[in-house]
Amino acid sequence: MLEEREGKEEKIFVLRKFIEIRIPKKDYEKLSSKFSKEYIISTYENKRILNRITGRELVFITRESGIPLLGHSAFGIIDRGTNLLQIRCISGCNLNCIFCSVDEGRNSRTRKTDFIVDPDYMLEEIRKIVEFKGGGVELHLDGQGEPALYPYLETFVEEAHKIKGVETISMQTNGIPLSENRISALEGRMSRINLSLSTLSEEVSKKIHPGYPLKKVIEIAEMIANSKIDLLIAPVWVPGYNDEEIPKLIEFALKVGAGKNYPPLGIQKYVPYRFGRKIGGSMPFKEFYERLEKYEREYGVKLILKPEDFGIEKRPALKSPFKKGEIHTGKIVAEGRIYGEKLCVSGNWSVAVISEKKVGDFVKFEVLRTKDGIIVGKEV
Repeated sequence: MLEEREGKEEKIFVLRKFIEIRIPKKDYEKLSSKFSKEYIISTYENKRILNRITGRELVFITRESGIPLLGHSAFGIIDRGTNLLQIRCISGCNLNCIFCSVDEGRNSRTRKTDFIVDPDYMLEEIRKIVEFKGGGVELHLDGQGEPALYPYLETFVEEAHKIKGVETISMQTNGIPLSENRISALEGRMSRINLSLSTLSEEVSKKIHPGYPLKKVIEIAEMIANSKIDLLIAPVWVPGYNDEEIPKLIEFALKVGAGKNYPPLGIQKYVPYRFGRKIGGSMPFKEFYERLEKYEREYGVKLILKPEDFGIEKRPALKSPFKKGEIHTGKIVAEGRIYGEKLCVSGNWSVAVISEKKVGDFVKFEVLRTKDGIIVGKEV
């Protein structure tokens, strides 16, 4: 679980191959022997924590950090006013897809900081919100990156499954970090895996996500379909790249047995986002749905999906203390997710604030966004 290595000037700890903790040797040698490695990882301040996949600074969010799990889009819990809660335990991705909506991966030009949430802290906050929601809740593990990179995934899902009121646990994943053993460990606890498989062609795969182990992901898809976990194939339709692959993916999903209890496919339209990667034109929504309707008739499968297909219903949302245009004050506790942004704590919420101030400073900001409980502000 924890490897210990010697650097030239640093003591290096590697946690489950994903997290790298670097402590200057001169500081490490001063530590009393009573301090355990767990203490060093969770609370010792004079260290650098890196995401070994992306190479970026990694902020470890624990209960003791004082960083709330509500308000930010990159980590924590997102409540969009339904019985589905988006659970974001980790950011960062092992791929560099040309269509990535959040410009993820080691080649990202906009992402500056990654985040990882302590599983006990996340579970504690989930319990509170599930109780507020009133049962029948789905926990959907997604994020700005690859959720299956979370080193505590199996333990987290096992404990989340025990929470009273949690009915469904699902995950969006590219499948690469999964294996037969990991899938077996998730069986009986995870209800559904949405697998991001956008092509069955090696040639197309090399164009849309270089370095993608297509053969392995296809094998992972078959393993999931043959397990107790439901499989949903979730391709991104990228015009000019994988148009011919969509019918093949529909046939593949039906052949392997995807969709035991849910729809077998969730085809997504490529949309160029402000901070995402741009690859040219996007298919108009009207054309997208017309083409899905055609495939529905041809293959006899539902492709135009609605929230009710997944048991999603409206529920009261947690209320934030912010309104657009208001002026608030908070403390900057970490570098932000993107360049030019800081992570700020204000009123027991996390806020992404556009600011040039330093970590530790207090900042006054105008609220720019509050939709779905995601708070963004700008220094004034």
